[in-house]
Amino acid sequence: MNPYLVIILAILIGEYVLRVTVEMLNISSVGFSLPAEFEGYYNPEDYSRSQKYLKENTYFSLIQKTVFTTVVIIFILSGGFNLVDRISRDLSSNIEFSGLIFAGIIVFGLQIIEIPFSIYQTFVIEEKYGFNKTTVKTFITDLIKNWILLVIIAGPAFYLIVRLFVEFSDQGAWLWCWLATVLLSTFFIFIAPVLILPLFNKFTPLEDGELKKAVSDYANSQKFKIKGIFKIDGSRRSSKSNAFFTGLGKSRRIALFDTLIQKHTTEEIVSVLAHEVGHYKKKHIIKRLLLSALTKGLMFYLLSFFIKNPGLFNAFRMDEISVYAGLIFFSFLYTPISFIFSIFGNLLSRKHEYEADRYAVRTYQNPEAFISALKKLTVNNLSNLSPHRLKVFLDYSHPPVLKRVEAIRKMP
Repeated sequence: MNPYLVIILAILIGEYVLRVTVEMLNISSVGFSLPAEFEGYYNPEDYSRSQKYLKENTYFSLIQKTVFTTVVIIFILSGGFNLVDRISRDLSSNIEFSGLIFAGIIVFGLQIIEIPFSIYQTFVIEEKYGFNKTTVKTFITDLIKNWILLVIIAGPAFYLIVRLFVEFSDQGAWLWCWLATVLLSTFFIFIAPVLILPLFNKFTPLEDGELKKAVSDYANSQKFKIKGIFKIDGSRRSSKSNAFFTGLGKSRRIALFDTLIQKHTTEEIVSVLAHEVGHYKKKHIIKRLLLSALTKGLMFYLLSFFIKNPGLFNAFRMDEISVYAGLIFFSFLYTPISFIFSIFGNLLSRKHEYEADRYAVRTYQNPEAFISALKKLTVNNLSNLSPHRLKVFLDYSHPPVLKRVEAIRKMP
């Protein structure tokens, strides 16, 4: 048997087994008694609902994972990629456009498979637990918008990468691709707040009042320049709450979900934003961008060794070797490396969250408001209070809320 095929199947099956194991351990770690820290925030009925919500989402995600893993394995073994390649070459003799067709068929095929799962997640599970506010019209519109953005943004990027590997071949193509993707991703950070995010949510300038003044006063006290403070119609899709910053430099905007404004006090909201300011002041955003750039560089460097590897193409039963197919096939081999980087990234992110928490507490000087905000966000979103350690280690970009509260209370 082809050694690359053995490795790829081992990766797919191994990743699936690991995911099932982690999720089942996470369910088994659910605490039946309400932690004392959340007394007065979670009543017994809601705490029980949060556990049911976790279990239902977990079982559903495992079903989805089973379907996708099975489909991918069958597609590989049956020569499905070669069939798609034949169709792509019949439709265009240009290698770049053949590549776009090849990638488009595969990506949109996976998207079509995912649609029933998204429908069930949104209109059954989220509806059952009182989160869903999305209408059928909004769901369909969002889906179409995502597809259009995929074509407009991912399409040219894929075309460019294929073109660079064809043009430069062994003469440092990976380096040019690395530089191009870093520049493109940085560019989209700047234009996303202005052109992309408004396609999905309505950004309304926050009206004058106590909240706007409090946010502005805190930002000014930290010499944190912002372009504006906006309210987002998040309630159009979900009752869950959130707040975030978008953009870099002078393009920074504060975005508050309307649900956050409705459910939290002014002090709680400012403390949450103080945490986000902490990320900027501690240079976390820049550090993450640099880490992302370095991992992209390693990915393209390794890709250059496999992009036209005959053994890899034989594993997928391909008749012809092409740059565009090599890009997709390499992604299977890169999965374990990507997984290791994600663990390291999550570890770094959790460290950054603690640092941002400390910044918020020390600069806003209202730890109880911040703790209250964290608790309310946890309760409103029915978040898991007792995740398994392995689940946290592998998947959590934020520390569990009880750990964060404990760390805040220990601050001098």
